[in-house]
Amino acid sequence: MANTVSNDLFKTNAVRVAPADTPFWYTSGKLGPFYINTHFLVKSENEANRMLKVIEDAIANDKMTAPAVIFGEFKKLYETSETFKNVTDALVEAAKKYDFDFISGGERRDFFFSMMPAYLLKKPHLLICKDLSAVYTDENFENPVVASEAPIKGKKALHIADLITEASSYERAWVPCLRDLGAEITDTIAVVDRHQNGRAVLTGLGVNMETLTGINKELFDEALSLNAINQEQYDLVMKFLTSPDDYMADFLKANPTFIQDQINLGGKAEQRARLAIEKGFATL
Repeated sequence: MANTVSNDLFKTNAVRVAPADTPFWYTSGKLGPFYINTHFLVKSENEANRMLKVIEDAIANDKMTAPAVIFGEFKKLYETSETFKNVTDALVEAAKKYDFDFISGGERRDFFFSMMPAYLLKKPHLLICKDLSAVYTDENFENPVVASEAPIKGKKALHIADLITEASSYERAWVPCLRDLGAEITDTIAVVDRHQNGRAVLTGLGVNMETLTGINKELFDEALSLNAINQEQYDLVMKFLTSPDDYMADFLKANPTFIQDQINLGGKAEQRARLAIEKGFATL
């Protein structure tokens, strides 16, 4: 099934490699030559973007009704999209190995992969928002209650995510949120492992990690053979896979105005650039 998911990443254009002179910002504040839009597995980029808007609107409208609204859309996609069914069924099979009482997912992209497994495995679901408020529902996404009033103290969560890079969202948000609510978390499943120290961070948090597929040399060998990327992009990806820190340091050395240019752009580019400076990954 993992091979099917890997193939579907290319089928849905979920794997993207940047031009050599324009790397992607990651949420950790680091730069990289490729980006994985795991949520495209729902069917396509257009469908994934539609679902992100559904999620945003539902949460903005009413957090208590949001789980049912969002789940209803994902259920329709599970019944009509081969790639979404493939990845969901793979997550369900992986989850069966673990002992847990409910499934959690964090806003926004985790919802793509946490909701259907909860329904299919007949487990309650905890929807965690960006502001760390959370809504608990039964396996049918009915009977919503604010997480602080839900019967989850002492219960065990299985967090299902889209991908794991350096597990910064787990460290900053998901694990503290669950434990502050009195729940236990010892296991997590994600669709993609970017092999960038996420496993070590989660181990430090006392959480075991399982993923369906990983970002490795074999994945990009296939991309090159399919002409999805060119040789220059492939070489940069190989350099990044060998040492992400060296890749970023060498890129910034070769492009000394990049950080200032990003700050001048404002918006997310500026936020990422300032985060990189704050964390010591870059300097002005």
